[in-house]
Amino acid sequence: MTSVTEKVGGPRIASGPRPSSHFAGKPRHGETIIKAILRVAAIATVLTTVGILIALFTPALSFFAEVPVWEFLFGTRWAPRFADASFGVLPLVTATLWTTGIALVVAVPFGLGAAILLSEYAKPNVRKVLKPLLEILAGVPTVVYGFFALQFVQATVFREWLELPTGAFSVLAAGLVMGVMIIPTVASISEDAMSAVPTAMRQGSAALGANRMQTTLRVVFPAALSGIVAAIVLGISRAVGETMIVAIAAGNQARIVSNPLEQGQTMTGFIANAALGDSRVGSLEYNTLFAVGLLLFVITLAINFISIRVVRRYREIY
Repeated sequence: MTSVTEKVGGPRIASGPRPSSHFAGKPRHGETIIKAILRVAAIATVLTTVGILIALFTPALSFFAEVPVWEFLFGTRWAPRFADASFGVLPLVTATLWTTGIALVVAVPFGLGAAILLSEYAKPNVRKVLKPLLEILAGVPTVVYGFFALQFVQATVFREWLELPTGAFSVLAAGLVMGVMIIPTVASISEDAMSAVPTAMRQGSAALGANRMQTTLRVVFPAALSGIVAAIVLGISRAVGETMIVAIAAGNQARIVSNPLEQGQTMTGFIANAALGDSRVGSLEYNTLFAVGLLLFVITLAINFISIRVVRRYREIY
């Protein structure tokens, strides 16, 4: 077929059949394999989640067949191994809330401060050095953090240097060190979100007379809010599910914690300690592990659902 030329607004533009692509009609075996791998990975993720739910639900249902849900959720005494056993989970929940809240008080301001420094102020060469150093904290084993909280923060700082009225354990020491552990998570994800904000927005702010700090707080920070919220929520999820730090430094006495200098047993701390015991499989004491684990799963799932709604509401697409 011969090409036809048309005059459109001055220059003559040739129209006719376009040359076929070099890849048109050819099978793309590599792309097919990648799609298959991704599909298998997605299915495996769903099946793993379903398997976790089944593993938790079956013993948990046996537990709730003997212990009322109301008593479990709102009881104030947790003593599953005593003769007069009581299964009120509130002492474990309060200790978990204390350690998580203290960790966030440490991790959020320091993590966001580090993210702002790396994204807006640090030179590229400095950033290449500082960010890997910061992320090294995420690679330290949590057992090391736990012994650091117990031996240095609790024993040396609190009891010897500050002479605080505290015992061998406290939720404050566990929460502070757990916050240090979470800082790289909050900082790294927040820095990635802030770095993704287009440079044109910074230039426009500077053109209007804003200094760097004003641009960071009023332009970059709101634009990256969805990523920052995701970073904080991920930090919360990690704090709620952290095991070794609280098992070592927070103590193993389950009670309603009213003072951060007191010791308290968290949900993950109870699971870690009870899993090492000699409870008979299928017994009520054994099934308490799964009841607490199911509650922990529900709390984490609720946090993730809330975070998804917040991220979708404030998400900016550039």
